[in-house]
Amino acid sequence: MNKILLGIGLIFISSTVFSQTLIHRDPEIAKMVSEVSSDSLESYVRKLASFDTRHTLNTDPENGMPAAQNYVLSKFNSFAQQSGGRMTAEIENFVIPADDRRIKEDAPAANVIATLKGTDPNDPRVFIISGHMDSRNKDVMDKEGIAPGANDDGSGTAAVIELARVMASREFPATILFVAFTGEEEGLKGATYLADKAAEQEWNIGAVLNNDIIGNSSSSGTLIKDNLKMRVFSETIPANETEEMARIRRYTGAENDSKSRQLARYVKEIGERYVDQFEVKLIYRADRFLRGGDQTAFARNGFTAIRISEMNENFYHQHENVRVENGIQYGDLPEFMDFEYLRKVSAVNVASLATLASAPSQPEEVQISVRGLSNSSTLLWEKPAIGKAKGYYVLMRETSSPMWEKKFFTTETTMTLPYSKDNYFFAVQAVGEDGAESLAVFPTPSNR
Repeated sequence: MNKILLGIGLIFISSTVFSQTLIHRDPEIAKMVSEVSSDSLESYVRKLASFDTRHTLNTDPENGMPAAQNYVLSKFNSFAQQSGGRMTAEIENFVIPADDRRIKEDAPAANVIATLKGTDPNDPRVFIISGHMDSRNKDVMDKEGIAPGANDDGSGTAAVIELARVMASREFPATILFVAFTGEEEGLKGATYLADKAAEQEWNIGAVLNNDIIGNSSSSGTLIKDNLKMRVFSETIPANETEEMARIRRYTGAENDSKSRQLARYVKEIGERYVDQFEVKLIYRADRFLRGGDQTAFARNGFTAIRISEMNENFYHQHENVRVENGIQYGDLPEFMDFEYLRKVSAVNVASLATLASAPSQPEEVQISVRGLSNSSTLLWEKPAIGKAKGYYVLMRETSSPMWEKKFFTTETTMTLPYSKDNYFFAVQAVGEDGAESLAVFPTPSNR
């Protein structure tokens, strides 16, 4: 049993007591962050916005959705040449079935996907970075009108393209999918197709980082301009929660510790570790009011997924026809974007994704002992099923705190801490040989 006294083997990560020297910052991941280019992102967005429309149901091969899909595919294929054969790309066709809301008859559609194959043949994990490439006007079914979709969601698609460029030449033990979805505006059609396929084929999806509306730094109405913050939305109670899961959640008070919420905390910690002068704000909602995103399709299938979005939205430039009205320019045009801000959000993505894909899988069977009354807390776990861990962090925070505040390192698979389980929340994450941390696992009660 590994017993630890206060201050020994301890890393503080709160804003009030923080030691930069004690936090692992991988130089290769830092280099990837530095390679993310605002100029490249701008070129992708402007090209995507140059097509007349990227409406899901538009079939114009020159200036519609097919032309945009071919453009994204061409970018993926050009980056694949630097991958030593590990990256491949395709347009994956599927049929959107008619529904009672927006799709009146079966319609052809396609996602564009680049796959960067993991280097470890024993690692089946898949990590997904996504954005949706379809655009829309005020009338969601207007498939002919001009709809540049620069920010919604040319920005997210551009981030996906840029991460493919930066990461194609690198090696990761796990596989990464770079996905440009279609059909988001008509009801998450492309994401639903892929998420359902992944569930049916039992993919081992480690995390989904969905990027939707990430390239603007000024708001409408309130006139706020701030390029120093971004938002991460995460669900609290899992969409696929069972009665047994609900019972354990109520018993442990884990309403704020879903897998998606752990991923959101992870993105905040890793993103702020690597991207200077930038804050990742945790939003404790699955998404915004009256809106939705492709992460929901994965959450419904039990996968760990979050939505990444800009801090301040400008509704003059979302879901609006291009026009000037009362002296105001409406429409989702590239000139209203902040490409340096888009670079920062994309950099948070690359740091988080690279760390996740480099780390071992999460520790297994993470438990907290409730065998008897005690003012100490004992956690127990098994080694990760995938990858090799050189050690583990036991994480701790106040029950009222949004973020993990202390990290205790050990090379064993159990630890007793001089803190009451009644007063704190705990979790465990695996640490790879290169220092990359897995997602944290919230413990279940045990009589051990």
